[in-house]
Amino acid sequence: MTTAAPSSRVLAHPARAEIRLEGVLHALSDPLRLLVVRELARDDAGLTCSDFALPVTKSTSTHHFRVLREAGVIQQIYRGTAKLNALRRADLDDLFPGLLDSVLAAAAHQADRLADED
Repeated sequence: MTTAAPSSRVLAHPARAEIRLEGVLHALSDPLRLLVVRELARDDAGLTCSDFALPVTKSTSTHHFRVLREAGVIQQIYRGTAKLNALRRADLDDLFPGLLDSVLAAAAHQADRLADED
């Protein structure tokens, strides 16, 4: 059951049992969303949306964060006027053992390979 969003200050997140592999894979399939997840994986404390230097408009950035949240990849909570983003690593590792680590390792390998080509 999806957590309801009673006000604009509380964001809806899927319950752990609602997270589906195909939704997670879709969320991770976009290069910008994968970049966000890679950065969140390096920071256990969480990051605000403005901590990311994404080369897109604010509305497009908001869309990417929403896709990640609705897929169950990240959790977003308000801290004052900013949204704090954190990876739902425990949920993802429990539901899909090894998936996140494999995707992050593959993304790092690809980034290294592409950097070597430049």
